[in-house]
Amino acid sequence: MDEFVKKKKGFSLGETDKDRRNNLIIIMLSVLLITVVVIFIKQHDENKKMLQAINLEKASIQTELNSMMTNYDSIHTNNQALQTELSGAQTKVKDLMLEVAQVKEVSFGQITKYRGEVTTLRNIMKNYIVQVDSLNRRNEKLMAENVQVKEEIAQSQSKNQELTKEKEHLQEKVKMAAQLETTELNAIGVNGRGKEAESARRALQIRVSFVLSKNITAPRGNKMIYVRIQKPNQVLFQKSPGDVFQFEDLKIPFSAKREVTYEGNTLPVNIFWDNEGQEFLAGEYTVDVFADGNNIGTTKFTMKR
Repeated sequence: MDEFVKKKKGFSLGETDKDRRNNLIIIMLSVLLITVVVIFIKQHDENKKMLQAINLEKASIQTELNSMMTNYDSIHTNNQALQTELSGAQTKVKDLMLEVAQVKEVSFGQITKYRGEVTTLRNIMKNYIVQVDSLNRRNEKLMAENVQVKEEIAQSQSKNQELTKEKEHLQEKVKMAAQLETTELNAIGVNGRGKEAESARRALQIRVSFVLSKNITAPRGNKMIYVRIQKPNQVLFQKSPGDVFQFEDLKIPFSAKREVTYEGNTLPVNIFWDNEGQEFLAGEYTVDVFADGNNIGTTKFTMKR
């Protein structure tokens, strides 16, 4: 019956039992070989795909590390301690970049490890970015406040300078207002009877007459009035080399002086220069009157021959 069926189906493992056994073994081995080849090819394709995926992940990790290096290069702070920490974190990124680049055949386990380290380094970098940004914004605020304070100080100094100038101006006005003034200033040559002598030969003295004006702001009390009389030859009358008085920053000679008591009201004053028997020169004389260190009047007069 079996032989009939086999012949009917056109299939035969051999004429003898031995042939049939051997052929069956060959068939089973062939099926096994085909199965192994199929599994090998499938496994090879899967390994190839996995290797490609691992290499892509490696390239992605390298790209992220390069990006982190660029970000670290762009982070700047004047805080020395924070800058030192940034440099340390950047060194770790650089070391990991070198390690990943040097691995030729990376495993899935290594990729997992590198990915975890990249995530940690990225979180560290984000934390530093937040710190630096906060510090920079705080510094910018402080700088803005510093600029505002400087502007306020400058404005205050400018205002103080203006007030100082105004004060000096007012003081100068007060000083000028308190300065004595002369009116009716007149100088003439006089003879022995006290009468005006137009001729230089007849004059024995020079009389300088003036009135101190009323001034309620001027200091009251004793005041020394100085007179300088310049001859026609530009030489100053002076009795002694020690006859000098203070004028501004200098000590200058005077011809005659007189102390008066000033109470703020008009005060007539006469001051004389006695030529002590010497003949006056003919020509134009210049007379200056000083009080409290100020020139309070100037006049000229002429004596003929």
